[in-house]
Amino acid sequence: MRRRRARAAQQLAPAGAPRPAILLGSVAVIATCGLLYELIAGTLASYLLGDSVTQFSTVIGVYLFSMGVGSWLSRYLGGPLLRWFIRLEILVGLVGGASAPLLFGLFAHVGSFRVLLYGLVGLLGALVGLEIPLLLRILQGRLAFKELVARVFTFDYVGSLLAAVIFPLVLVPRLGLVRTALLFGALNVVVAGVSLLGFDETRPYRRRYLALIILALLALGVGVVGAERIQRYAEGEVFQDTVIYAQSTPYQRLVLTGNHRGELRLFLNGNLQFSSADEYRYHEALVHPAMQDRPRAHRILVLGGGDGLAVRELLKYPQVQHIRLVDLDPAMTRLFRSNQLLRELNHNSLLSSKVEVHNTDAYAWIRQDTARYDVVLVDFPDPGNYSIGKLYTTAFYQTLRQRLRPGGLVVVQATSPYVARRAYWCVVHTLAASGFSAVPYHAYVPSFGEWGYVLAQAAPGTWRPDGGPLPAGLRFATPQVINEMRRFPPDMSEVPTDINQLNNQALVRYFEEEWGPYGQ
Repeated sequence: MRRRRARAAQQLAPAGAPRPAILLGSVAVIATCGLLYELIAGTLASYLLGDSVTQFSTVIGVYLFSMGVGSWLSRYLGGPLLRWFIRLEILVGLVGGASAPLLFGLFAHVGSFRVLLYGLVGLLGALVGLEIPLLLRILQGRLAFKELVARVFTFDYVGSLLAAVIFPLVLVPRLGLVRTALLFGALNVVVAGVSLLGFDETRPYRRRYLALIILALLALGVGVVGAERIQRYAEGEVFQDTVIYAQSTPYQRLVLTGNHRGELRLFLNGNLQFSSADEYRYHEALVHPAMQDRPRAHRILVLGGGDGLAVRELLKYPQVQHIRLVDLDPAMTRLFRSNQLLRELNHNSLLSSKVEVHNTDAYAWIRQDTARYDVVLVDFPDPGNYSIGKLYTTAFYQTLRQRLRPGGLVVVQATSPYVARRAYWCVVHTLAASGFSAVPYHAYVPSFGEWGYVLAQAAPGTWRPDGGPLPAGLRFATPQVINEMRRFPPDMSEVPTDINQLNNQALVRYFEEEWGPYGQ
């Protein structure tokens, strides 16, 4: 019976009517492409404007609103709907494919970059918003209404899931943002080509549109071949120095630059992590106050710090027997184990037999670990988004307390007490609320300005700046300098703040408000 009904439906359909199977398959493809353009725009905005939940939220909001506008405008498309669909797919492919190269390439040259960003996101969202309503109208009458809606939205959601899975796991680390945008732009154009060649009713205009499709695919193909050159040019315009290494990983964008003075700079998602000219100040201030206070410490945990520079300082203490480093990104630790310039900078610290490296999420690791440590160094990136902000919460610090041996110490890098005064003191107050006795201190690092740290121990105590000898050969830290680090001038002195908890992430809000004007 079901087969007879299907044959009857085919006989009733006009000759050359669009074949539902092809168009339903197109739904999955265009859904995948549509969500990928949204993810690419959000990732680019975070990379270029700061790794922030604000960028993703605004991009997604503009994109979804524009899709609604596109859906509403679809009512005005009349005439041969299949021809409109072919035109639309070519246009979506070109605009979506060009989105990443355009945003990267023009970032350094456009005064109001956000206008360009949201304008492009709005245009792309409106075009994507036209697709599904147009396909529903094309398929209307070929399928029963409940079958039509069920199938179209099933394929749409399946395509969206596919995009969400492959974007972070495959596309970003293996292809990069520029090549991903261009390839999936080409996929939209291929959908136009399949629709053009698959239906008899397109014959009157087939030759003209086929030429247009071929030209669009050639243009996108040239972009795919030159994607690395486009990326290098764009990053060369953004960064002051020559880009000597760049890699996209599932977690971040790594960029290493160098100049004629031999200075190396590492950027993660566009944010400076260190300069080889003065990183010793940052890392000596991070490591040596804690080690001077605990001269017998021999088992150390380092959270973050995948560059091995903090580990380099720890290895200057012969009593240190074991260092466990937990850093999320294996590409980071691999780079600092293999690159000759970076190995010279960290003194081959990550290759030491005393060092054990684990590439995993620190939040999950600390909850599963059963070992205890004399000193824990927390060297995470700044809390510019909620995924990092959770590593500065009471929930994390309370778990961290359980990993300390009696008398153990924690030291946390805590952003700038001058630029981000509330963010800094929020970290201090959060540690205190987690049961630690917190001792704030700061040091001047020319690349960053005044930078803040917090020493914390589980039991009340005092800081002993003369507790033990410092290693020979330090370039910045001395007992006198370390003692002065505790002194805060009035413009960096303590201010009241909320406690950073998982359910409020007050620290991320403070950080965004205070670093935002500086383009952090």
